[in-house]
Amino acid sequence: MAFIHSNQIEWHHGEASIQKMLHVPYQDNPTSPFLSPHAALLLPHVSLLALGTLDDAGRPWTTLLGGAPGFIRSVGQSIVAIKTPVDPLYDPVINILLNGKDQGENVDQGKTTRIVSGLGIHLATRSRVKLAGKLVAGALDRILMQNCGEMAEAQLVIKVEQSLGNCPKYLNKKDIVPAVVPKPALALSKVPLPVEAINLLLRADMFFMSSCHGHLTMGTNHRGGSAGFCRVLKNDGNGTILVYPEFSGNRLYQTLGNLQATPKAGIVVPDFDSGDVLHLTGTTEILVGKEAADLLPRSNVAVKVEIEDARFIQNGLTFRGTAGEPSPYNPPVRFLASEGRSSVDVQKVNDRTAYARLVKKELLTPTIGRFRFSISDPEVVGRFKPGQYVALAFEDELGAGYSHMRDDDPSSLNDDLVRSFTVSSSERGGTPADEVEITIRNVGKVTAFLFRQNVRAGLEVPMKGFSGTFAIHQDEGEIIPFVAGGIGITPLLAQLPDLDLRRIRLIWTMNITDIGLAIDTFERYPPLARSTLLYLSGAADGGQEGLQTTLRLEQHGAQVCKRRLAASDLLLIQGLPALSSTWYICAGPQLRQALLSWLSDRRVIYESFDY
Repeated sequence: MAFIHSNQIEWHHGEASIQKMLHVPYQDNPTSPFLSPHAALLLPHVSLLALGTLDDAGRPWTTLLGGAPGFIRSVGQSIVAIKTPVDPLYDPVINILLNGKDQGENVDQGKTTRIVSGLGIHLATRSRVKLAGKLVAGALDRILMQNCGEMAEAQLVIKVEQSLGNCPKYLNKKDIVPAVVPKPALALSKVPLPVEAINLLLRADMFFMSSCHGHLTMGTNHRGGSAGFCRVLKNDGNGTILVYPEFSGNRLYQTLGNLQATPKAGIVVPDFDSGDVLHLTGTTEILVGKEAADLLPRSNVAVKVEIEDARFIQNGLTFRGTAGEPSPYNPPVRFLASEGRSSVDVQKVNDRTAYARLVKKELLTPTIGRFRFSISDPEVVGRFKPGQYVALAFEDELGAGYSHMRDDDPSSLNDDLVRSFTVSSSERGGTPADEVEITIRNVGKVTAFLFRQNVRAGLEVPMKGFSGTFAIHQDEGEIIPFVAGGIGITPLLAQLPDLDLRRIRLIWTMNITDIGLAIDTFERYPPLARSTLLYLSGAADGGQEGLQTTLRLEQHGAQVCKRRLAASDLLLIQGLPALSSTWYICAGPQLRQALLSWLSDRRVIYESFDY
């Protein structure tokens, strides 16, 4: 097949504007002004096609078609044909393109300009290609399916005027298979969204979005991440607003460029398990820098979508998908500031920046250390409260600059290198008002960096502030149970000077290799040992050294059990008179899950340190 190589496509004003705003060095537009050989070869192998178009009001809509490879193919120079089952009743894109035609009646666009865009994608291999052009012709044949209601087969012919291959970042693998779908049911056609639609959004790990540059061109692409990466800012009688972060990509910013020029988007959110599908269209706002971080902390670029119209369709998809490997590039979910699950950033409300300077380092075990920092400007960050954490920024020390792909360390591309550490010191415990201590385990890039530091080097990092509310409340005469897993003792350490240690029951479980942390804690707070049940795993294999260490702990007054903690141990504790019905827990995910199961009939307040 011969291909005609046309002139290079230039960036339109929206794309150029967003690239300049985000300080992207100039590069030529790599988009082909035709169906490229790569795209033509890939299309027969894709199992899904996200297809977008504009309605008569100029609003973008998106749908998701397919189910098995072979439904779309190249049939001529820059011409593709699509033949696939569709929902003829409620699918907004099918309604727009085929205009209610059925029984084989052809829709010939002739010289009209019904623009379309598509993303051919095969999630099993993370392959995708973008297409844009115009609808040439189409037809719809309704099919009566025995015991399954009414579906239809659509045939579409598209002239491709732009194509571009895309990288596999943020694509979560799925095995797609065709499905025999019952008659679709329209559950909603307005906002606010029902609970079912909100739940779909909050568990979705991908959606597909179409954008446009006026009525000239369109683009359809994928947005993905960890489940719940798209957040719901508002959903009530006054409207529905979604927010999602823009992760580090190829820096072409074609979707953002369209949104900059024409702030409208059409989104489709598929439920690969049930076959339900959510179609949305609305207006957009691009947030950059401080604006993005104010709304969605730890984000440099975010997009806010105010929904104007919606369709939530049950059983609307002609395929199902089984979840496979998530993308290694997915960062953790970034929660809205209003959700109260993100670190405070004092620099949002104060032009001054406080710095934390490392002034002391003590290694308690080979993998656990205590680090003390002086605060350059305490007035900026304020004084922390026991039970809070401090957020420190390490971008200047560990940032590696821009990379499109980084397969040796994929998670680093969206790592803002801000880390939150539970404060383990207190003013009443003797720490000066302009200093703060953290007790941490060496578990990752940032902690490894701290463990390598020489105090004399004078490391200084920006402080984002203090946040968190893991405070222990001790009523008169009440015994407070606290369960700690290894380093999970840290939130208790900062609060010990304010508690009656005779009325604490500390259940502390750790490996024998962490015993230095326990010895240091009991030497600093001797009364705590007499209120502690210590469960040591690996102690039986410690030999003479392990025996001596155990005796040393017992000399401090702690009760030592050389085994793992069990559910029956908690039952014995629950029998103590005056024991509070509220338990406090700070443990890793496996131990925390077990404890929540064992204490299902108790009120539990917990803090996690999941890695």
